[in-house]
Parts: sequence; structure tokens; C-alpha cells
Amino acid sequence: MAVTGWLESLRAAEKTALLQDGRRKVHYLFPDGKEMAEEYDEKTNELLVRKWRMKSALGALGQWQIEVGEPALPGAGSLGPELITESNANPIFMRKDTKMSFQWRIRNLPYPKDVYNVCVDQKERCVVVRTTNKKYYKKFFIPDLERYQLPLDESSLSFAHANSTLIISYQKPKEVLVAESELQKELKKVKTAHGSDGDCKTQ
Repeated sequence: MAVTGWLESLRAAEKTALLQDGRRKVHYLFPDGKEMAEEYDEKTNELLVRKWRMKSALGALGQWQIEVGEPALPGAGSLGPELITESNANPIFMRKDTKMSFQWRIRNLPYPKDVYNVCVDQKERCVVVRTTNKKYYKKFFIPDLERYQLPLDESSLSFAHANSTLIISYQKPKEVLVAESELQKELKKVKTAHGSDGDCKTQ
């Protein structure tokens, strides 16, 4: 039921689409004024970016909040090169999904794989990452499961470590895969503009 509910809200949203730089950019405007922008690989339909924006109580547009894709480096360009280099050594958390899994990457974690513990906290409905050397701790939610109101399953969770990057994967439930497939069918109906400049509503 909840899966259908989220899909229906996507169908009901006002949508505009733009094909640009090999990406299909889709902008959603929901009845409550919330905006969502997604970018898909034109050839594979892989989700590359998803971000949200909502209006403040006074009606001003807020900042885009990135859910999927590369995080914007705060202040990059306004800081000196030494400061930028230093901040780049901190762990960087980002989400980059695959066709079959939700996936998160935490860069700049140099510890060996056996130091990490990744598990599901059923009470808080989140994923918890911690290290036995107490150097890193993070918990994060899976918004897609919240929207579809699906349970978290520990057996769907796995992780790997390579090149100082911890890669956490959560296998997408079949309900999500079906809904994503339905959404792609829906997006094919949206009239798509073609653009070569950056003048796009989703920017």
C-alpha cells in the first residue's frame, strides 16, 4: 500500500525533463511545494543524483539537500589550497546507487576491513557504522525504505573496503525494484526538452 502511495505521489507531481550532457534531468514539483530533482544516465537509466528543496515558513527557497550523488564541498574555491587539502582528509560520505542496491561510500577511511562493524538498528530504523578502534561512527537512514514504509533487513546489508573507501550495500527489496521500473515507464511519458547550456530548472 505504502509503495503505491509514494508512486502515486510521483505520478501526481508536476514534472519537467531535460536531456543534457548524457543525463536525463527530471524536476518534480509536489502539491505541498517541495521540489525533487533527479538525474539519470541517459543510456542505462541509472540514478546519478537525487536532491530535495523545500520552502521556508516565509516562502523562501531553501538550499538543495543531496540524497544521492556527490556532496558539494562546502566553501571549495573560497578557501586556500592548504585548507582544502586538509579538509579532504576527513571522511567523505556519499550515496551512489547501483541497479540492484542502495550503496554508500565513505572515503578516507584507511583502517583494515576487520575494524568495521556495519549493522541495522531496528529500533531507530537506520544503518550504523562503527569501528572497533573508535575512530569513526555514523548512523544513516535509507529514505527510500521510509517512503515505501518497508522494514530494514539485516541480511540485505553487506560491505567491502578498498582504497581507503568503505562501500556499504543494501540490496533493494523487490517492491522497490518494481516501483523504480514503474517510475521509468512514467518518466518516458514526460515531454523531454534538449539543452546544451546549463540553464535548467533542476540546477
